[in-house]
Amino acid sequence: MAEEEPRRQIPLVPENLLKKRKAYQAIKATQAKQALLNKRKHHEGKILQFKRLEAFVQDSWRKHRDDTRLRRMEQRPATAAPQEHKLAFVVWIADIKGVSKRVRRGIKFLRLRKSFTGIFVKLTPLSLKMLAIVEPYVAWGHPNLKSIRELILKRGQAKIKKKRVPLTDNMLVEEHSGDCGIICLEDLIHEIHSAGKHFKKVMNFLWPFNLSVARYASRNKVGFLKEMGKPGCRGEAINQLIHQLN
Repeated sequence: MAEEEPRRQIPLVPENLLKKRKAYQAIKATQAKQALLNKRKHHEGKILQFKRLEAFVQDSWRKHRDDTRLRRMEQRPATAAPQEHKLAFVVWIADIKGVSKRVRRGIKFLRLRKSFTGIFVKLTPLSLKMLAIVEPYVAWGHPNLKSIRELILKRGQAKIKKKRVPLTDNMLVEEHSGDCGIICLEDLIHEIHSAGKHFKKVMNFLWPFNLSVARYASRNKVGFLKEMGKPGCRGEAINQLIHQLN
């Protein structure tokens, strides 16, 4: 009889190591499944949201109204810049859903990114034309020195490396605007109030002002907007709105 071959001895694996391998395989399988789901979700894009027919009609009506208003505005003679007022404060107070592209570009030109933000604007023929384009959606007027000082001291923020930095130190102003002769907050306030030759640089140094909205505005939006008043030019009455939202 032929000699029997010796049996191969299978190396034994400790039980704790087998458990670790099994748990690792389960984790990898879960991760692969989640990656596949995320890939499918990415390819699907945004979830389709239901929109009522009334919303489309309202957007179309608002766009048609804006186009008609802008077409009539172009037929009127250009408005000259007022001599007695060189400065305006503009606040975005109305919704712009469904409006004309020119209105959206005008809001963007004024650096207003969301509702109830405000910006100082130097009054020139170009800025007056831009204000006329966005007039049904913003409130603007001529701020006094007291309102300017309150806005700067309470809500002033500098734009440094695309970050918001509160204006709490004169050294910060001197460091970024000292070459223009502006070395403190009072110089900054005076330059804005007088709409001087360095006004554009000062406004590029500042972020638009995020104004405060009353807590009950989310519960009673209609009442709050009625309290805000109608958009458009308010002249000296803009100081009351600044005091209300500051």
